[in-house]
Amino acid sequence: MQPTLPRSKRWLRAAATAAALLSLAASGCTGGPKPPDQPSPLPDVHIAAVGDMNPEGNTNPDSPSGRNGAAIARLAANNEIDAFLGLGDFQYSTARCDDYVNYWKPLWGGTLPKMYWVSAPNHDWEPGRNEDLDNFMNGQCPGSTDKAAINQERGFIPNGQPYSKDFGQWHFAFLSSALWRYETTEAKAATDWLDKDLSAAQAAGQHLAVVYHEPYFTSDTSEHGRTEDNKPWIDVMWKYRVRLTLSASQHNYERSCPVNNADKCVDDGMTAFQVSTGGIDTRPFIGRRPSYIAKRFSDSRGFLQLTLHSDGSFDWNFTATTGSSTDSGSRAAP
Repeated sequence: MQPTLPRSKRWLRAAATAAALLSLAASGCTGGPKPPDQPSPLPDVHIAAVGDMNPEGNTNPDSPSGRNGAAIARLAANNEIDAFLGLGDFQYSTARCDDYVNYWKPLWGGTLPKMYWVSAPNHDWEPGRNEDLDNFMNGQCPGSTDKAAINQERGFIPNGQPYSKDFGQWHFAFLSSALWRYETTEAKAATDWLDKDLSAAQAAGQHLAVVYHEPYFTSDTSEHGRTEDNKPWIDVMWKYRVRLTLSASQHNYERSCPVNNADKCVDDGMTAFQVSTGGIDTRPFIGRRPSYIAKRFSDSRGFLQLTLHSDGSFDWNFTATTGSSTDSGSRAAP
């Protein structure tokens, strides 16, 4: 028979055993399988976006265009944004190389290091009339060798060519709605491209967003209404449950409810932002407000800021630089 240890020694032995077990647990050597490491969530993505930027011949830094360009350039220089999404209609009215270099660049050139762009009809691109935005963004216009961020990454991108880019856990597809005006065959090819692109991104677990100039979810103005030609793209976006879209063109600001391809507000719809407040004169709305439009105004110039989280949730804030209207909020994860 083993001799019985005094109570004090039994307590010391138990304490030593417990300490040893704690040490083993801390080192992962407990004899059982080590639980798999959980991947760390990707960091938030910070984006600024706007279209319809600079009036013809304007170089005034205190103009609405100048204020917006300077504000976004500061965010870019301070690395407070990961990307600036140029939503089309950079320089009015029919911009060629000289116009981008002499007017747009003095006010907005500081945004180029973060620039991801789409071309718009007809101020950015109209075959046979003005076709230089793609040259400017690739640093090929006389007097400007600076390249947009996407061109630094990909090289020359012709007007109208679709492309996509991942920002953290978010996948953005960029489309030129000018294709529906000028090159219908290419617009249909872009629809097929979008289907394959979003399918692959969804399979990879990315949250989806699409950028294009002429809006589909929008109110009427005296100049423009809904761009019906974009419906094939909208159908593809709904198929893959795109979380948000960004467009411009209307010279005002709008945000939709999460909306499907039948104009219904639904939990898993697209939040459509229309942000054409870069500096051009604003344009009032006419007619009835569409039921899917949750917020709109036409009395302020500014830009949209988005914070995109890795779980698919996002926050937005419209930063007014001329006028006082604003819009902010959040959308929860799917």
